Amino acid sequence: MKVMVVDDEEDILFLFRQRFRREIKKGEIEFKFAFSAQEALDYLESQDKNCIILILSDINMPGMNGLELLKIIKTKFPHLKVFMITAYGDDENYRLSLEYGADDYIHKPVEFDKLKEKIFNISTN
Repeated sequence: MKVMVVDDEEDILFLFRQRFRREIKKGEIEFKFAFSAQEALDYLESQDKNCIILILSDINMPGMNGLELLKIIKTKFPHLKVFMITAYGDDENYRLSLEYGADDYIHKPVEFDKLKEKIFNISTN
């Protein structure tokens, strides 16, 4: 299963690799990291439409934010699942995430055990 993480904070790469090290080692999950919404879109447009099954996107990023990315993904790639991740308890972002088609809304700090459960539930559906 291939999951894309979209976040402008590059240290997220090390955090996800550490928290999913067993699953990565077993070949159960593979991560692709994009450090901007535009980088994520460029990658998705250049790949087989089934290469990624889930996007985990931060909301607050410079340039195109995660909500704008969500809206585009759900239009161009409606088969993709998208979980929005935020450090802020903003009701408006939550409302817009749901309106734009987010499949889940996760608060930072991320509870990785719960996230793993949600990710692996997608792969079995």
